[in-house]
Amino acid sequence: MSTTTQNQGETVTPATPAADTAGVIALLERGRTLATPVLRAAVDRLASPMDTVAAYHFGWIDAQGRPAAGDGGKAVRPALALLSAEVAGQAPEVGVPGAVAVELVHNFSLLHDDLMDGDEQRRHRDTVWKVHGPAQAILVGDALFALAGEILLELGTVEAGRATRRLTSATRKLIDGQAQDISYEHRERVTVAECLEMEGNKTGALLACAASIGAVLGGADDRTADTLERYGYHLGLAFQAVDDLLGIWGDPDATGKQTWSDLRQRKKSLPVVAALDAGGEASERLARLLAADAKKTEAEFADFDEEEFAARAALIEQAGGRDWTSQEARRQHATAVAALDQVEMEDRVRAQLVALADFVVVRER
Repeated sequence: MSTTTQNQGETVTPATPAADTAGVIALLERGRTLATPVLRAAVDRLASPMDTVAAYHFGWIDAQGRPAAGDGGKAVRPALALLSAEVAGQAPEVGVPGAVAVELVHNFSLLHDDLMDGDEQRRHRDTVWKVHGPAQAILVGDALFALAGEILLELGTVEAGRATRRLTSATRKLIDGQAQDISYEHRERVTVAECLEMEGNKTGALLACAASIGAVLGGADDRTADTLERYGYHLGLAFQAVDDLLGIWGDPDATGKQTWSDLRQRKKSLPVVAALDAGGEASERLARLLAADAKKTEAEFADFDEEEFAARAALIEQAGGRDWTSQEARRQHATAVAALDQVEMEDRVRAQLVALADFVVVRER
């Protein structure tokens, strides 16, 4: 497996970034502050009880309907949309409708993914399907997706139409990625290329849209928007690589999910696929175990104890899957940052986009 990434004829060498954590936290908070009131107003349009279910999902109320200050997620996408507007020389507020639309699509996908994956916890709370039932999770997800288009098209501008086309395309790719993810769970082997394609669709496409949508709303040309999408796409792959590490070795107190979360769901995530592709004794032992796992019923698999999942995680690490995925996160980070050199923007904005990319790769794993 290669240790470099090709970027339009240039070789990008991975490096360990040093995140400006305080600066990034300020960017994330700005995104929340500007986008949340518009997001709340959009959710308020939903018919009852969907408005209440959505409010629970976003962490604004608890399961009993009481006001809550829940964890609303990392808010990377809204931060990107606002920075994107600044790339085009506009005020960050110009990117707010794009930030809200992308956030609505992202949460539509989370509601459906949690149900399809059987996840009972998100952000340290019971998931919507667990509290309100599968039907509400599906309906509210659909409603959030519809709201995303409304928010953009209500602007009534040519730029809003361009932004909506990009968001619609990204959403279709996101759904493609989820379909690939589910199908891979039932296959004994998935190639690294297939896994990267799936994760590019499932995570990279929407981050690519977030990184360009503010610029589009601000009047940027397609070349600028496409280049910002390239930054966001590779940032999304870096983001997902880190999430894949957290999905196996993450601290449940930090991730809000069960221990060995992705192994419990038999996901063919990057560490697993890279380990199977590596060859050697640990890789072969892992392949035999996972092949046997694939033939077990859900009930049999649910009876696995912690030691069995820990043994699989240990084999993935011994085969090199953990190290390779960590390096892949850095390779994708380097490619994302390199794309910024092809767009003219203020040095301050460029530094903030680089800092956000750094933060994604070095966040706790």
